[in-house]
Amino acid sequence: MNVHQAKTHLSRLIDDAHAGETILLAKAGKPWARLMPLAPPSPQRIPGRLRSRGPLSQPDGLLEPLEPEELAAWENGPLTPWMPQP
Repeated sequence: MNVHQAKTHLSRLIDDAHAGETILLAKAGKPWARLMPLAPPSPQRIPGRLRSRGPLSQPDGLLEPLEPEELAAWENGPLTPWMPQP
């Protein structure tokens, strides 16, 4: 897109860049600048996408306490570095 068109449609181009698109700007027919997002857009949450797998076979199992070995592995694992070590 040439610079003159970009000035006319800047607001739309910024929205497009924020949505993840990279816009190449040209001056005198030569690539001159690139308009792109600062950070990748966050993924969209899709409610119910796991429904197609059917209901859980043992939903009450989610509320049962962990076995001591499983609990120790969880507490000492890389996902919980803030927990005090026994």
